[in-house]
Amino acid sequence: MEAMRHASTFLLSSSVERAGDLSPPDYALVVLNRPLLRFAPLLWERAKLRVCADGGANSLFDGMPELFPEEDPEEVRLKYKPDVIIGDLDSISTKVKDFYSDLGVKIVRVTEQEFPDLHKCVAFICDCTPSLEKSNLHILVAGALGGRFDHEMGNINVLYHFSNMRIILLSDHCLIYLLPKTHRHEIYIQSSVEGPRCGLIPFGAPASSITTTGLQWDLTEGSMHFGGLESTSNSVREEKITVHSDSDLLWTISIRKPR
Repeated sequence: MEAMRHASTFLLSSSVERAGDLSPPDYALVVLNRPLLRFAPLLWERAKLRVCADGGANSLFDGMPELFPEEDPEEVRLKYKPDVIIGDLDSISTKVKDFYSDLGVKIVRVTEQEFPDLHKCVAFICDCTPSLEKSNLHILVAGALGGRFDHEMGNINVLYHFSNMRIILLSDHCLIYLLPKTHRHEIYIQSSVEGPRCGLIPFGAPASSITTTGLQWDLTEGSMHFGGLESTSNSVREEKITVHSDSDLLWTISIRKPR
């Protein structure tokens, strides 16, 4: 079974990015309608495509100047303008919409209510970004966690709907991504910006055979399911974690303040 490699090098400055022999990914950034992450400028710098999900444009408009209190707010907004705003446009304020429209930002209205705005953004990125190599594309989702529980579950569902894509859900405190059962997984820990607390969660279906290395509490062909064993409040023990499971798992790890 082929190995899939993971590393949170998007939390490092580009000058120190390093994760074994991993080649640098292409990043797309999605900003959701939540308070802007403290390390949003770092994610912005790393991304080749920046997308706001509807009211995420409000968060960008209001929040980015707050991260640069000594700079002129309008200059900050001009510097950090998105490439696209996507959604049913029921949350974005008229002022913010007009501001970005006047700057030439592409605004895409999607009235379909069956899927959340994150789903619409990921679908757009998949369909409309031929310049980005899909096999090397990582989608960073800012503000995906920490708000309403139903919104969080909807965002996690997007991981499963687009299980062939590399999607990382981010808050100020942790990140989450899917470990598909179709691969073995090698996770390279960036200890200066993440850990040591971590977890493996059997979300969606029980897992009857999980083997890990590099954790404080490893499993050898162990099983996990809701109502039984799950691996929350685990800890990183080594710089490389391996995971092999017969069912999809969620990986989560705490985030330190980036240097």
